[in-house]
Amino acid sequence: MSISLISLTPPRKLWLAILFLVLAPLAISPLLRAQAAAQSNGQPAAGQQPAQPSADSGGPNADAGAIAIPKKKTNPDDQPPPPPAPAEPKFKNPVGAPNVTLHIDVPEVTVDVGVRLEKTGQFVPGLKPANFRVYEDGVEQKVEGFKRVEAPITALMLCEYAARGMAFRVDMLNAAVAFTRQLRPQDEIAMMTFDMNTHIVSDFTEDKKQIAQGIQQLANEAYMPMAFSETNIFDALNESLDRLSRIEGQKYIILIASGVDTMSKLTLDKILKRVKESQDITIFTVSTGGFLEALTGGRGGMNGAMADMTYLQAANQMQTFSSMTGGMHFAPRFQGELPDIMGSINQNIRAKYQLIYRPTNAKQDGTYRKLRVVLVDDEGQPLRMQDEKKKPLKYDIIARDGYRAQQEVE
Repeated sequence: MSISLISLTPPRKLWLAILFLVLAPLAISPLLRAQAAAQSNGQPAAGQQPAQPSADSGGPNADAGAIAIPKKKTNPDDQPPPPPAPAEPKFKNPVGAPNVTLHIDVPEVTVDVGVRLEKTGQFVPGLKPANFRVYEDGVEQKVEGFKRVEAPITALMLCEYAARGMAFRVDMLNAAVAFTRQLRPQDEIAMMTFDMNTHIVSDFTEDKKQIAQGIQQLANEAYMPMAFSETNIFDALNESLDRLSRIEGQKYIILIASGVDTMSKLTLDKILKRVKESQDITIFTVSTGGFLEALTGGRGGMNGAMADMTYLQAANQMQTFSSMTGGMHFAPRFQGELPDIMGSINQNIRAKYQLIYRPTNAKQDGTYRKLRVVLVDDEGQPLRMQDEKKKPLKYDIIARDGYRAQQEVE
């Protein structure tokens, strides 16, 4: 007995439908469980787009990894304190270098003062600090240091030696000899002559025989024909100031000359400015040719009047050089005057009062400060002197008329 296939078809389709209905829930349930787990963790289910965060979330697009962190609202009270200012850098010296500190002091001013009797030139001893008043640009200064000094000297003899005339050369040589005889063993002395140019006879030395030999050599040549009659005193004095400026301490120039200048490169105004600005240099001047001028002066005529005017101007220039630096000027006519003149110079150089003060004008601006020194008694009145017979004595106060303040960069 055969069975027809057509008769079996309906029951098979029914069976497959029943089987599908039974197995479908079993296949779908794991997927539903996975989707529910993903949603509980904040992740989109498979096949879904992730949710876009709101604008209030932090970070770019409010995404901070797996979790979106919302922005914290700004509260001024909750702001953290600002960071502290950075510490100032500390300078450290190089290895092995000592510590350096900057300390600016007002420089002291030292004023050498000589007090001489006008009639005899004798030094006046026994003065006390209270007898001195120092004024700078008209303002009284407080004297902090005071002493009487008498020490070895450092001096340059600057002597005119030219073909101006035999009388001028002889006067110069006699004056140089008289000054050399006043020297002491520890004095440092140099000698330089000038005509159109300068000539060093002897450099600085304590050997007085060397100076004497140089003078003797000049005396031996005094009667020989001379090459130049020019007397460039301004240039020679300027060169002397340059030489002495390189030596520390107080220095002196003993200028023995007619005072006539003929062909100097420097003018009178420039050399006076140079003398005025010199530091620690005192100039003593001795004019030569006094006896010749006494014989020929006032002879009349154009030439005579011009000659008189020339030597009068020369003497005035010599006196100005000395007075500007606190020195003295002498114009002897006779050889017999020279020992006393050189003795007075020697005493003035060695015996003087030294005053020290700190200027009230503390500016280091390089300006020129005028100085004035006066003597007073115990009551502050001008000091009066008298001799044993109660007669008044006139006296001279010898000191620089000013100084130039230092520059701040010096």
